[in-house]
Amino acid sequence: MIRKIIFGLLWLGFISYAFFFAPPEQPDTFELIKNLSTGNWQGINPLIISLFNIMGIWPFVYSAVVFFDGRGQKIPAWPFAIGSFALGAFMLLPYLALRSPNQKFVGEKNVFLKILDSRIFGLLLTIGTVVLLASGLQGDWGNFGQQWQNSRFIHVMSLDFVMLSLLFPTLLGDDMTRRGWHNNQLFWLFTIIPLFGPLIYLCVRPPVEIEN
Repeated sequence: MIRKIIFGLLWLGFISYAFFFAPPEQPDTFELIKNLSTGNWQGINPLIISLFNIMGIWPFVYSAVVFFDGRGQKIPAWPFAIGSFALGAFMLLPYLALRSPNQKFVGEKNVFLKILDSRIFGLLLTIGTVVLLASGLQGDWGNFGQQWQNSRFIHVMSLDFVMLSLLFPTLLGDDMTRRGWHNNQLFWLFTIIPLFGPLIYLCVRPPVEIEN
């Protein structure tokens, strides 16, 4: 119950900060989001392009864990996983608040789950992230800092990245146990490296153990 309350308060706090305390919304935000989404990137700081696209990697990372975790939950996981593609941690925090610890996977893996369980899936996500990160490093950090201070979209998107990095360990332990992997040192290795820790985990984790 305490865990549910903590995640619930964290969710409310994050929403409150985003709407009431983050920098003000800029008039060109909708145009920026449209251009980022459609690949019309001319004149946009590569750092912002990279961050925006990396925020599209995170939901795939979480999906590779949440869909297995959701098999044993009273609530369906798929609405939260799908919603995270648009809302990130704003959508995942309610799931974390409502879920219960689940260290077993019951039933069979369908084609979709087999793809998510594949190490190739993790490898493709990792390659994509490396490419995005490499292109982003060519950006203007000074300009990014200014936009972080003045644009609600950039500010909240950056905090969303941090939030997703911090929240992943809350699902990692159960997922490792579902795979018969009990190693505290590896758990902390996958935890302390933002984004690449979870990506490495997806690349090396053993298949989920099925219980009938």
